[in-house]
Amino acid sequence: MSQAEYEFAATEARRGFGGIINSLTGWINHPSAIGRAEYKPYQLHHAVQAGLNVPRTLITNDPKQAKGWCARVGDVVYKPLSAPSWLENGDTYVVFTTPITPDQWGDPAIGRTAHMFQQRLDKEFEVRLTMVDGKAFPAAIHAHSDAARIDWRSDYDALTYSIPTVPQRVLTGARDLLRRLHLRYAALDFIVSPDGRWHFLEVNPNGQYGWIEEHTGQPISDAIADALTRKEN
Repeated sequence: MSQAEYEFAATEARRGFGGIINSLTGWINHPSAIGRAEYKPYQLHHAVQAGLNVPRTLITNDPKQAKGWCARVGDVVYKPLSAPSWLENGDTYVVFTTPITPDQWGDPAIGRTAHMFQQRLDKEFEVRLTMVDGKAFPAAIHAHSDAARIDWRSDYDALTYSIPTVPQRVLTGARDLLRRLHLRYAALDFIVSPDGRWHFLEVNPNGQYGWIEEHTGQPISDAIADALTRKEN
């Protein structure tokens, strides 16, 4: 096929197959719900509505606005709105959470696309809260390197785990958030500050759970199997 024919055929295949699978029942998370929930502004909005604490956040492509906001907040990190990774010259690159310095606050490159800036919070530890049909499987993530303390995904070897007690207010908010997002399964990330407050960072509708199960022994796979085999009303 020519390139034009190939692009047409690929679009038709996606529409045909996608239309069929979207009409099926029995999903833990429906594909359309996953698609909506992956938008960070959308999930942050509903997290606030669900009563969860959310760090001060700015999404903008205006360098002047970014500079003024960062100056008011003070300690700020940049976080990608997606989960970008790419190959370049045979190497794989991933964008992690990155602290930004005052000389970067008004960088003209901010004008090239949307950027998300968030207040940097002091951490006692972080939590990956895996939820399956309302059941909660919390794992405290303790970072033991400078890189892991900024973004634990950047240094898995420097992490240890424990099982924390989830405050009822957080658990109620997490369940309400998933109800709002029409998700039966999700992995929610939190920062727990030294004063014990839980701060919501994001919800991952397809978040990984295998390594959490391995380190904590929590029966997440069993809960997913139960969810998959549960009869619909």
